[in-house]
Amino acid sequence: MKTLVALEIKRTLRNKKFMFFTVIYPSALFLMIAGTAGRTALVPHTDLTMPLYYTVAMASFGALTAALMGNSERIAKERERGWVRQLRLTPLPGRGYVLAKIAAAAVATLPSIVVVFAVAAVTKGVRMDAWQWFALTGAIWAGSLVFAALGVAIGYLATGDAVRPLTMIIYFGLSILGGLWMPTTAYPQWLQDIAGYLPTHAYAALGQAIEVGDAPHARDIALLAGYLALFAGAAAWLYRKDTRRA
Repeated sequence: MKTLVALEIKRTLRNKKFMFFTVIYPSALFLMIAGTAGRTALVPHTDLTMPLYYTVAMASFGALTAALMGNSERIAKERERGWVRQLRLTPLPGRGYVLAKIAAAAVATLPSIVVVFAVAAVTKGVRMDAWQWFALTGAIWAGSLVFAALGVAIGYLATGDAVRPLTMIIYFGLSILGGLWMPTTAYPQWLQDIAGYLPTHAYAALGQAIEVGDAPHARDIALLAGYLALFAGAAAWLYRKDTRRA
């Protein structure tokens, strides 16, 4: 299994197009969105400045991209080409393939997080204590496992032709409604109520709590844990279903 994990990580890091969208794209969005905002401009109804808000939002968006987009499409394509069927003929346990995909996605999230942090510090003067930077990195990285599990589930649910449009709908829907592209305080109240139950909203809230010096809220942690159990359970069920079909 270690060999497959190493192979998956190398394949991910060598994919220049994928690494562009997971590393450069979130940082470019940060510059476009937060670049015109003043360093002291506050997000309405919060204690966060716009640069601080988008530091977490874009780092989370980059991690979401790496975890969700990479897994879903790659798994669907490999199922279609018969690669997954070939792996089932080897001694590799079924969970090994899934864990390899999650591990590769987890490694790919770290560069996106670090680059957004560096861009925010250099261009917008974002400053935090050392413990906050480390805590933010850990929280965003750990939270991305929720979306890695979702990516695996989508990869086993969709066909090779349908996986991209399905993933894009979920990807942009979660990003926009969850507050990664703009503060949810700008939404109508009914939309804010819906956003409060989305995994991306709880995901961003982890980092926002750390930015103001607080511990992440128990509700956000519980919500993410629930979604992780849901997505991982769905991925496991779909994997077993796909195995029986093969």
